Amino acid sequence: MDGAEFDARMMRLAILTARRGLGRTAPNPSVGAVVADPKTNAVIARAATAPGGRPHAETQALAKAGPAAQGATLYVTLEPCSHQGQTPPCVESIIAAGIARVVVGIQDPDPRVAGQGLAKLRGARILVQSGVCARQAEWVTLGHILRVRQQRPFVQLKLALDAEGAVPRGGKGQPNWVTSSLSRAVGHQLRAQADAILIGAATLHDDDPALTCRLPGLDVCSPVRIVVTSDTQSITGSKLYATRDTASVWLVYDDDTGRLVHDMSNGDAPLNALSKSDGRMARVQVEDLLEALAERGITRLLVEGGPKTWRRFQDARRVDEVVVFVGAINRHDQGVPEAVRRMVGAHLGCDPGSVVNARTLGPDACFTFRPPVSPVLV
Repeated sequence: MDGAEFDARMMRLAILTARRGLGRTAPNPSVGAVVADPKTNAVIARAATAPGGRPHAETQALAKAGPAAQGATLYVTLEPCSHQGQTPPCVESIIAAGIARVVVGIQDPDPRVAGQGLAKLRGARILVQSGVCARQAEWVTLGHILRVRQQRPFVQLKLALDAEGAVPRGGKGQPNWVTSSLSRAVGHQLRAQADAILIGAATLHDDDPALTCRLPGLDVCSPVRIVVTSDTQSITGSKLYATRDTASVWLVYDDDTGRLVHDMSNGDAPLNALSKSDGRMARVQVEDLLEALAERGITRLLVEGGPKTWRRFQDARRVDEVVVFVGAINRHDQGVPEAVRRMVGAHLGCDPGSVVNARTLGPDACFTFRPPVSPVLV
């Protein structure tokens, strides 16, 4: 195995490690770090950013490696920090550990870093290489990048459709399942990787969802639950309100003060019912909402809602990825991928982009679409 191939393999391992922290590190990015021996090609240690955003991945991996880090290579998905925050700069730990070479996926767009971390490493006579598996590293870090550059989180839509492309509608607070338990489990994984999950008033009324992550061992990974509605009376009798001590519940509506996000968990949303027809929800612009969420530290938003909610985000051109689960359909059947593309396009009003992943989930199929142009401002 040549050096370039080994570098790519280690960076892919770092990216997989970073994915473990998605949904648990906001407002910090989830970063993956791997310490490897360049002589034996052995992995010495690896780590992801800790829950809550600290300690960072690099310092944890170096601590695990101990003396073996001397002369080793560090692979990290995002440029190591170089500024003093709540913890010392990671570059200082890297230099002190005796790392001989640092391989980075992408540079950090945060102006407090933005190339300065790499410069300090080079100044300490550490060999530095940047841009290895950059595209993959960009996607795992996209929530952080978009929050810095566009003042918004990464937006992922989740659709569940039947084999004909119809959206199941619940009733009397009970959902209507058209996909298997396996598909629903994968949907809960998406929740665990999100900082927040959003629905509209119709989904709240029809399904009365809890929106928590109920996979074994991941119950502590439930995201912030957001409902776009000004009808606070409908919230108080919901599963969301009943479980507000388990995971935060935020309401979104225009209260005429410029504030859009109201935290029910802290009691800062009025419990008196607001008129459903007062237009407060309709006045909320997607761009303003996303900016408000970014200010609150949200880097990854999962939009589960329904067709009206999906369309609002797509019309605002603020959709970065679409994950669609289709019940009782074989993805290997000829013409199915294109049929699913048309189904999704009919709900969004546009082509959802390229298929970047396709999976069979028992009797169902799952497709992931991404727009043809990267949403990152280069």
